[in-house]
Amino acid sequence: MRCYFHLFKDYDEILDDTGVEVSDLQAAKLQAQQAADELRYELDRSIKDWSGWRLDIVCPEGSLLHSLSLETTLH
Repeated sequence: MRCYFHLFKDYDEILDDTGVEVSDLQAAKLQAQQAADELRYELDRSIKDWSGWRLDIVCPEGSLLHSLSLETTLH
């Protein structure tokens, strides 16, 4: 199954137009956690306050499969 990881905070959004192929939702959640860890490493110096940010896992049709708060994940 293909999943997309979109970042949101209030009215800001960064949409994933590539996605990743995963075997199931659990694998997608693992990929999302890895992506969150990478964001922390790459952007922590420029983004000090992650409150309000979330990473949504969506299917190709746009339905929300899972949402991960970056505030609690990264701090």
